[in-house]
Amino acid sequence: MARFLYRCPLRWADMDAFGHVNNVVFLRYLEEARIDFMFRLAPGGGSPSFAGGSVVARHEIDYKLPLVHRYEPVPVELWVTEIRAASLTIEYEVKDLATEEEAERVYVHASSVVVPYNLEAQRPRRITAEEKFFLQKYLDDERSVTGTR
Repeated sequence: MARFLYRCPLRWADMDAFGHVNNVVFLRYLEEARIDFMFRLAPGGGSPSFAGGSVVARHEIDYKLPLVHRYEPVPVELWVTEIRAASLTIEYEVKDLATEEEAERVYVHASSVVVPYNLEAQRPRRITAEEKFFLQKYLDDERSVTGTR
């Protein structure tokens, strides 16, 4: 299973009065990573996949450690844990990757249920075969569920 890695810059405005990244800001980090991931399929080959829109049906976030401002981007790693006919589940970790000097540090573990959406018709749509093929490259085989729902 491949994992997608997005390097998210931290902004001074992301900090709250306590000197760490505000909990709400993590949703923006997840959004930036998710959009970058999903639009990888669309622009390069001219594919309309995922470019037509999607909506988030659910977020779950577990805050593990406070993240303070720094100049280096924070890695956001994501992967797919479920592909259904008209939705997918993405899991994320906002973390510092392990180095020889330091162990991995996870700041946030989260998941989102995403529904492809037809903006013209104003309704959900099914995942296309092309989208499913793309998503399966990032599917966690040990925790995945595929279905027809």
